Amino acid sequence: MVEVTVREGEPLERALRRFKKKWERAGILRDVRQKSYYVKPSDKKRAERKKAARRMTRISRY
Repeated sequence: MVEVTVREGEPLERALRRFKKKWERAGILRDVRQKSYYVKPSDKKRAERKKAARRMTRISRY
């Protein structure tokens, strides 16, 4: 769980900005999107292979 304590004399907007940064770094939104629907293991493997192939073609260009 992401927690941010508001420091004395700190504006609420700044504390909210710190919270958003911590929230993004923790990857909470990514997890929520990933778990919002079920992906079959075979589809997951297929997507990973496709992603790796794209990465290899991108690397080979340079």
